[in-house]
Amino acid sequence: MTTLEKTHALSIQNREEFWGQQAHRIHWESPHDKVLEFDHPPFAKWFVGGRTNLCYNAVDRWLKTQADQAALIWVSTEVNKEIVFTRSDLFREVNAFAAMLKAQGVSEGDRVLIYMPMIPSAVFAMLACARIGAIHSVVFGGFASVNLAQRIDDAQPTVIVSADAGSRAGKVTPYKPLLDKAISLCNSPPKAVIIEDRGLHEMNWVDGRDQDYASLREQYLGQTVDVTWLESSQPSYILYTSGTTGRPKGVQRDTGGYAVALATSMEYIYDGHPGETFLCTSDIGWVVGHSYIVYGPLIAGMATILYEGTPVRPDGGILWRLVQDYKVSVMFSAPTAIRVLKKQDPELLGKYDLSSLRALYMAGEPLDEPTATWISQGLGKPVIDNYWQTETGWPILAAQPGIEKRPTRFGSPSFPVYGYDVKILDEQTGQELGAGQKGVVAIFPPLPPGAMSTVWGDDERFVQTYFTSIPGRQVYSTFDWGLVDQDGYWFILGRTDDVINVAGHRLGTREIEESVNSHPAIAESAVVGVSDALKGQVAVAFVVLKQPERFDVVTGQPALAKEIMRVVDDQLGAVARPAAIQFVTALPKTRSGKVLRRAIVAVCEGRDPGDLTTIEDPATLEQIQKHT
Repeated sequence: MTTLEKTHALSIQNREEFWGQQAHRIHWESPHDKVLEFDHPPFAKWFVGGRTNLCYNAVDRWLKTQADQAALIWVSTEVNKEIVFTRSDLFREVNAFAAMLKAQGVSEGDRVLIYMPMIPSAVFAMLACARIGAIHSVVFGGFASVNLAQRIDDAQPTVIVSADAGSRAGKVTPYKPLLDKAISLCNSPPKAVIIEDRGLHEMNWVDGRDQDYASLREQYLGQTVDVTWLESSQPSYILYTSGTTGRPKGVQRDTGGYAVALATSMEYIYDGHPGETFLCTSDIGWVVGHSYIVYGPLIAGMATILYEGTPVRPDGGILWRLVQDYKVSVMFSAPTAIRVLKKQDPELLGKYDLSSLRALYMAGEPLDEPTATWISQGLGKPVIDNYWQTETGWPILAAQPGIEKRPTRFGSPSFPVYGYDVKILDEQTGQELGAGQKGVVAIFPPLPPGAMSTVWGDDERFVQTYFTSIPGRQVYSTFDWGLVDQDGYWFILGRTDDVINVAGHRLGTREIEESVNSHPAIAESAVVGVSDALKGQVAVAFVVLKQPERFDVVTGQPALAKEIMRVVDDQLGAVARPAAIQFVTALPKTRSGKVLRRAIVAVCEGRDPGDLTTIEDPATLEQIQKHT
């Protein structure tokens, strides 16, 4: 067995020994009595009886050795500002925020909803909640009022923290009007709202409820707030999963298990070390932002970059400029962001000194081989795919260079991560499948430390949603298709609900996309299954070209469409050939970069695409409509 395999085997066969060793990575105010309590499957409690605090581990613990070193680096290409906060600065700002929250009546176990752009006060608010034992719930900035109201009613926050507005690609999105409307729709409105006025958009203040962050900060700056030590299993935050309908589904995360899981992942998975700089291009509204912008790097003693902006403003070299200027050693991004960069000037990749960068990590969606090849060759650095979910909080599948450096394969997130007893199961029988066989990616409980402990306020929903879909097995379903090749490398083939049925043939749209994207003229594509009276469903591909000017609409595009179909024929067979190839200038995406496939299907089928408040550019969906 390799070192990686031995480590994984130990983490499954002797969980208490493995995680007991990892627990030493963080500060415990009082030690745990028991590593794992699993008396009521599938519910697991980790480091039972131990008391710790996320804020202390992220900030206070490093003051002795890193007081004057960079901790939080804010870069905004939207308002052209760059501010470096040392660990001491961070301590001061977080304590001031904690003091103002306590002054509003927030105490241990209370919820604080954070509806913020990518600005430093959002991070201060998160860490301040952790410091005083409050439970934060970050909602992606600019989220629609109705959806925001649902989350407010579910979490019932004592205080909401927000801002006048956010900005993306130079376009201002007013937050305050959306928040005011959401609160008016609520059954459980908050007692107070703290607003940071960035001067981006006019807003109305509600007397007796709204308070100015700058004034409060001035009042409380310099105060030190005692750390509230939490039992390991007490909740640290609630994060609502995207795309929920009806009552929101709040992923509840513990405290001690999450801290240990992140601390371990920073070394074993991301090969990060104290004093280095970590760049994650996600948003704090998503799980990646929670784990690897805020908590993970800071707990590991690293500086973290908080970036407000797009990958192409002022130009396609901005991310590489950040790597150079702040000597980033580890970068974490999404395939969508890299595909956007494929359409930029290729010389930008070689313009900056990237000698500090050891590797580029990718997650959030499957990493297609053409994109991985392009960026790997361009950077001359390892590109490492990893796979996980909001629910797990940290990777399920990944290369783990901090344990053992193994070759990676493009298109594969490599191997199961320690702590995850993950298998490929037949969705109909629940039987474990062999190499090369497609099935559902499932995790046998207990879920490891840091994974969701339950659905907020609804234990039964936790069980019914995640642990009942595989016949005869109480296992966690990821609702993703996957397979393992003969050499043990894992591949994710898309959501189980992304499988389409064409004349009795079950096809993964993800596989078809991979094939379409392999054509050298294609920058990216989205393949969706559209209802068809004859075949049940047919695949339709919406394609973005690298150089659209090269292909005339009348002659060039039809000829290219035939070429693409031939590629699919050759790679997957004629049954997987899209019924149509439609050329568009951009795909409809959320602000976090995820393609709105369900909205595309709805438009293609003449249905209402639903709430599109998180769409980056509504005009892209109008393009889709023109092609249907």
